[in-house]
Amino acid sequence: MNKAKLANFTLAEVELRAPDARCWSMGVSRLDVFYRRLLLTKLFIGGWGKPEDLKRIFEFRKIIGDREKCKSLVPEDYPVYINKSEEQSDCQIHDGFFISPLEHLVPGILPPEAVKARFQFIVPKRWQKNRPVCIHLAGTGDHFFWRRRTLMARPMIKEAGMASLLLENPYYGYRKPKDQLIITAAILREGSSYKLLRATWRSSLKNVSDLFVMGGALILESTALLRWLDREGYWPLGMTGISMGGYMASLAVTNWPKPIPLIPCLSWSTASSVFTTGVLSKAVNWTELEKQYAINSVYEEEIINLLEYCGADSFKMGPELAKNVDSMEHLLGPSGGDRVSLDQYSKAGGEAEIGQGLLIGGGRARDRGDHLLSSVNSSGASLDSVPRSLHANNRMHGKKTNSAKCFRPSLHRESISFMKGVMDECTHMANFSVPVDTSLIIVVQAIEDAYIPRTGVLSLQEIWPGCEVRYLNGGHISAYLFKQNVFRQAIYDAFNRFCLKYPNLHKL
Repeated sequence: MNKAKLANFTLAEVELRAPDARCWSMGVSRLDVFYRRLLLTKLFIGGWGKPEDLKRIFEFRKIIGDREKCKSLVPEDYPVYINKSEEQSDCQIHDGFFISPLEHLVPGILPPEAVKARFQFIVPKRWQKNRPVCIHLAGTGDHFFWRRRTLMARPMIKEAGMASLLLENPYYGYRKPKDQLIITAAILREGSSYKLLRATWRSSLKNVSDLFVMGGALILESTALLRWLDREGYWPLGMTGISMGGYMASLAVTNWPKPIPLIPCLSWSTASSVFTTGVLSKAVNWTELEKQYAINSVYEEEIINLLEYCGADSFKMGPELAKNVDSMEHLLGPSGGDRVSLDQYSKAGGEAEIGQGLLIGGGRARDRGDHLLSSVNSSGASLDSVPRSLHANNRMHGKKTNSAKCFRPSLHRESISFMKGVMDECTHMANFSVPVDTSLIIVVQAIEDAYIPRTGVLSLQEIWPGCEVRYLNGGHISAYLFKQNVFRQAIYDAFNRFCLKYPNLHKL
């Protein structure tokens, strides 16, 4: 798309479609599918996370899921600091920090590097009307601040004189744990061979539990920042985010005790479908997750009993989830495809070999054994076909190989169902309080979004009656690349709607 076409882009291209099921029936974006297959970053290479961490965060979810229970969790005068200010031609950029309230409430759950929350506050030199501030939460892979500052904050100053506060997510940028660095390989398939396009260092969440810790931290940190902005005299205040940032902004607003504009872009009602039926499900390290689920009985005997969400789209849905998984696997290819292609390429001596152990859990003898265990399970082979040396290797490392657990045919389905259960518990909007005024919510979605499946889950209109949903043509990637101005317009509309409805709220 050239600059002339971008310049002539108008909101007329936004299509409002109420029947969500009909939108999904149009199919998913091939660009989304291709882009995901091009980047072979693996998610959750460490597995589910410590069972005790999951238990603690699930118990804490019961508190932050109820707005009335957590009104006093973050004090009105919670300390926030500005440690650097810089003058720009059109704005002032302030760098600030504070200690995450989660560290006080659930001590030790955050990695040490993530305890200090960092943010960048971008303020216009001249306000056009009032002193509006929108908090932007980061999407997947959005480290530091430059992306949100360039694509959203600076244009918002020019277009609307609106300030932006960019909060850095736990596990991202300066808040990234030292052991969270992995290799990303971009590989292009050419017939029966594979060509390495590039291999770079990236960062992805190591454990499933990290996503829940991140969510809990961002809810409390957003509250701390909203309280700080409020006492500093900024008004009106709102929240937004793209993709994962939209989910996190939505969760944060469920906890805020006042009417507030919310503009979640390219996100939906739960993150469970993202990792079970969306294209990102192919990036999940199911090998490790299945192994841990099979070996450690605490997941299916204890943790599963802590899952309280029981909506119509809960993990008990069974057949519908299986149908969606089968549909996506048919579209993306066999579940082991990424592992095979990486392994083949590394044998050819390419640069991807340096990341083999991190990308597929291989490299060492023990890890190769683990990979073989999963492969045998997936193919349905019997335990007798596993080399004796593998059993000896597992015994040497203190592992117990239980044939009834590790090789049951339903293990993959059970792991997917468990993933849906834990994701819904901590990310499903129906498991949290309804925002104070849903008419101030404008959701922007892509009709053919393959990253955020909407089929089989409750819609936001069902959970938040009165919210507005705007649909864009195309998929997740094309919307992110070319529709940032649509996201900004939705922000302006939501803020204007707030000012018309609550013109004197800041005086109370």
